[in-house]
Amino acid sequence: MDYLLLSFLSFAVGIVVGLTGIGGASLITPMLIFVFQVPASIAISSDVVAATLMKVVGGWQHWQQQTLDRTIAKWLALGSVPGSLAGVGLLHLMRRSHDLNLDALLLHLIGYTILGVTLLALLQLLLFSFVPTLTVPVLPKLDLETGWGRLLTIVIGAILGCIVGLTSVSSGSMFALVLIAFFQLDARKLVGTDIVQAAILLSFTAVGHLTLGTVDWSLVLPIWAGSVPGVLLGAKLCQLAPQKALRFMIYVILVGVSWKLAHSV
Repeated sequence: MDYLLLSFLSFAVGIVVGLTGIGGASLITPMLIFVFQVPASIAISSDVVAATLMKVVGGWQHWQQQTLDRTIAKWLALGSVPGSLAGVGLLHLMRRSHDLNLDALLLHLIGYTILGVTLLALLQLLLFSFVPTLTVPVLPKLDLETGWGRLLTIVIGAILGCIVGLTSVSSGSMFALVLIAFFQLDARKLVGTDIVQAAILLSFTAVGHLTLGTVDWSLVLPIWAGSVPGVLLGAKLCQLAPQKALRFMIYVILVGVSWKLAHSV
């Protein structure tokens, strides 16, 4: 294992995350699997733990700046935390089945999850870029002052949390789409709310993955060493970079990577 190369590539991923907001798990987990030949179960658990620090640091900053909607973050977390723990519980059950090739199954799950999230984000980007006048039907906004609104928010959080617990993917990307579709948050609070709920979610998910015994600290530490300064640098460069071109390029790469993951034998 070339740990220097792992830190360097994690640094590059961190810059991409800071520049575009695209989730690190969608990039780091496939990188561990393809470049470093890490088994899927170890790659997922190690990435969950590694991503937690990055999200907690960013979440604390947004909490201090008040650039988030605490109410939305709270109700999403009430669903996503138990959902993610349920996902980890499913991993525990799958590991006990000797007839099941867990790593192969997880490769497909990761691949299809990243592919679905990326295609949705790519479609949104293309529509806003080439058809700016297109009127897209707006989903009804969830009202967290009502019991029905709170229940739906918890259910949505639980479903997405379970996906995160199983695959490590979508702690940011899918929740960002939910925040846009169901809460119509402005850009300033969208990023902060997304990062804070992801920090809460991953903190509990990381503890769950530690119980699996599949976290490799020799992977986590180099990822931390590269990704954290990379995110900070990317955030500073964010105002200078052409966002649409960068996002389009990364989405196209992710489509190719997720397709290969989904169809790995």
